[in-house]
Amino acid sequence: MNWGVFEGLLSGVNKYSTAFGRIWLSVVFIFRLLVYVVAAERVWSDDHKDFDCNTRQPGCGNVCFDYFFPVSHIRLWALQLILVTCPSLLVIMHVAYREAKQQRHRATGRVDCHPVYLNPGKKRGGLWWTYLLSLVFKAGVDVVFLYIFYRFYRNYTLPRLVKCELPPCPNVVDCFISRPTEKNIFTLFMVVTACVCIVLSLVEAAYLIGKR
Repeated sequence: MNWGVFEGLLSGVNKYSTAFGRIWLSVVFIFRLLVYVVAAERVWSDDHKDFDCNTRQPGCGNVCFDYFFPVSHIRLWALQLILVTCPSLLVIMHVAYREAKQQRHRATGRVDCHPVYLNPGKKRGGLWWTYLLSLVFKAGVDVVFLYIFYRFYRNYTLPRLVKCELPPCPNVVDCFISRPTEKNIFTLFMVVTACVCIVLSLVEAAYLIGKR
């Protein structure tokens, strides 16, 4: 990863955000992205390899793992983080479009021409709507993924033991996942931080509407 480019994107998002948006960005970067990269990804690195069933029937373990854990937490979290951060980049692109339009207007060379925007980064007009819709989209993405996690894993927890009787298993077999307690702790932590981000996005949206 080019950290210079990433730092530039973060500074751009921070520059055009409100106080609530800066708090949201800190929560996403510190408590979601860094936790995902540093710790959570390693915790789930052995989820399939150490899925142990009390049978050696070929294919039984793979079928049972696919049934009880259809989508990896890590892949869902990665997709969630990508989708939840994209709207902030759209705000930066909108501001960049305004600044480019302002520069083209100045390049006409007319002395008496008025500026297109007094402040291209000020949230007025179309940029206000872009920013508001980005907040709604970010909150919506987190809500949808929380629902997906709940549908796949009831109460957002992983069982210590699952009983599987799918073919080609010869009978009802007991299967165990590796480190279920540690994975449950990380899952609940990510769920709580997602809820915090939803609240921050909704509060910021209410603040923008009230200020307007």
